[in-house]
Amino acid sequence: MNALRLKNQLIAKIFTMFPSLARSAAAKVPPLRFDQTPWAPFVMPLAKAKVALLTTAGVHLRSDSPFDMTDSTGDPTMRVIPSSTSAADLMITHDYYDHSDADKDINIVFPIERLREMAAEGIIGSLAPRFFSFMGHIDENHFPRFLDDQLPKVAQMLLDDGADAVLVTPG
Repeated sequence: MNALRLKNQLIAKIFTMFPSLARSAAAKVPPLRFDQTPWAPFVMPLAKAKVALLTTAGVHLRSDSPFDMTDSTGDPTMRVIPSSTSAADLMITHDYYDHSDADKDINIVFPIERLREMAAEGIIGSLAPRFFSFMGHIDENHFPRFLDDQLPKVAQMLLDDGADAVLVTPG
């Protein structure tokens, strides 16, 4: 493991141990503005909705290429995860948060098994066939690619899959 990855993992551990430091660091980051984002209330009964899952927790199939942790400005690429995937076939590649608990139970950041249970119980209608994952640390020159290339692709795939709702989870 290279020195940058070790540094990032150490910072993530320190922020986990001392949340006030994390809050102080976060306060220095200017917020993104989405003034043009339209509000669309969800009016469909949840018990009839086809639900997808999208995360920024760096989750991916063990057989996929991991997210790039060597680029200090992040990795804007997405990973597609079939909703039928076993939790045992998933892993996390993300150095910018402490995911040691999520490594033991992926449902903490990617509630794939909980969504299956909700569908089986009729709480939600069904699961979309594909779920999506990003590595949430994306900045500088990669953010335009994420915003202008990757997100529209995900949006089109969600439409193609007939998703009515998307649960978004952070890392």
